[in-house]
Amino acid sequence: MQIQALDIKEIGRVEEVRQGIIKISGLPSCAYGEVIELANGYKGMIIEFNPTGAYGIVFGDEQGVRVGDMVSSKGELLNVPVGENFIGRVVDALGRPLDGREEIEPAGFNPAFREAAGVMEREPINQALHTGIKIIDLLIPLGKGQRELIVGDRQIGKTSVGLDTIINQVGKNVICIYCWIGGNNAAFNKIIQQLKQKGLMDYILAVSAPAGSSAAEQYLCPYTAASLGEYFMYKGKDVLVVFDDLTKHSWVYRQMSLLLEHSPGREAYPGDIFFLHSQLMERAGRLKTKFGGGSMTFLPLAETLQGDITGYICSNIVSMTDGQIYLNTSLFQEGFKPGIDLELSVSRIGSKVQCPAIKELSKGLRYEYLQFRSLLRLTRLRTKLSPEAAAQLQRGRTLYEILTQENNAPVTQAEEIALFYAFQKRILEALDIAQVKIFKHEFFNHLKKHNPSLIEDLDSRGELTEEIKLQLDKVIKEFFRTLLPGR
Repeated sequence: MQIQALDIKEIGRVEEVRQGIIKISGLPSCAYGEVIELANGYKGMIIEFNPTGAYGIVFGDEQGVRVGDMVSSKGELLNVPVGENFIGRVVDALGRPLDGREEIEPAGFNPAFREAAGVMEREPINQALHTGIKIIDLLIPLGKGQRELIVGDRQIGKTSVGLDTIINQVGKNVICIYCWIGGNNAAFNKIIQQLKQKGLMDYILAVSAPAGSSAAEQYLCPYTAASLGEYFMYKGKDVLVVFDDLTKHSWVYRQMSLLLEHSPGREAYPGDIFFLHSQLMERAGRLKTKFGGGSMTFLPLAETLQGDITGYICSNIVSMTDGQIYLNTSLFQEGFKPGIDLELSVSRIGSKVQCPAIKELSKGLRYEYLQFRSLLRLTRLRTKLSPEAAAQLQRGRTLYEILTQENNAPVTQAEEIALFYAFQKRILEALDIAQVKIFKHEFFNHLKKHNPSLIEDLDSRGELTEEIKLQLDKVIKEFFRTLLPGR
């Protein structure tokens, strides 16, 4: 006689419903992060318990939940589906498809709130993550496994920096995850449409919890993105995750905490808001080969109010990350794009991840640029300059021009090396700004046409040998002779 398997559940009852938070009685053995099932088929998660009952969040429309509904629990913690089949897809915080296509067959399930890899499982970060953004690659270099905050006011290019970095990973064997939290659904759809039109979705997956979704889904969204990334990281692959943005994530958690009647702390955020983001940021890193050998790089975005980088959430995330890229509204409005403020931006990984050529060419650039900005402020007060100051100002204007870059136009490592090699040879300062623009836009095409093997060398080896310098000198002379005669 076959004995039927028993399905053991704890049964509780909904006592109270308030904007996605439910109070439950009758779950004496519940634990934080445990999955619950409601009578209408929705799932939820326990987020607090005390002697009077447990509190849960609902993944779905809370309008369908009524006081008195039955709630069941099997004692399982929240897991999210993961696997290769998620690449190229758009999913919600629970891994369900949002792109109108077929259901996704997962390769397995990972804990949403997984503990980060320990120190003994990690190894130092020594490989560059090339963003294709000149000012970042030369002056604020990123490594695979790094956490770098992108911070600034609204509508000044934070998302563009993250997306350009994703676009630049094409053909580089990096899995990119774009995590959209609490934003406009139309804006998210526009971004996905742009990526699809460029044919880039074969290495990208997106996790979305827009403003119209429940607070529970917006809260869970970044953890789902991290769990998906960990699947690939433990398989030995490199992963890039862009969180857009964690300020809205903190707003949602503040809303949930106030509904749970937690005591508000600084700026009405709960006391554990630091833990909320730090446990997420700790999951980035680079693993030793015997633990998988992959890496996961985080680019969290955070929003400032009128340029206040010392705001509570921003300063919290700065303390958890390996540096920050600060976008300045004034720079953006004067036409310097991306409007990155080098006085407040830093990468704590530094130049050790740069290839030898980029490392050599970037020496002294930050100092030259900051000196130019200071000199520019002085010239607004004085009209007469010494010949030395005038020459310094002209060199600064040239550097300003070649650092400027449009959206969705990342450049290759070879193009960066060639462009800044010409700058360091001090041959661009003799040109006016219109001619510098021509050089910036046309020189690499000229190089690609006349010496493609040199481009392959610069991209693969990243070194400036004497032979490569001679070849670059020759091509630069040919360019000036053919396209900029008289120079």
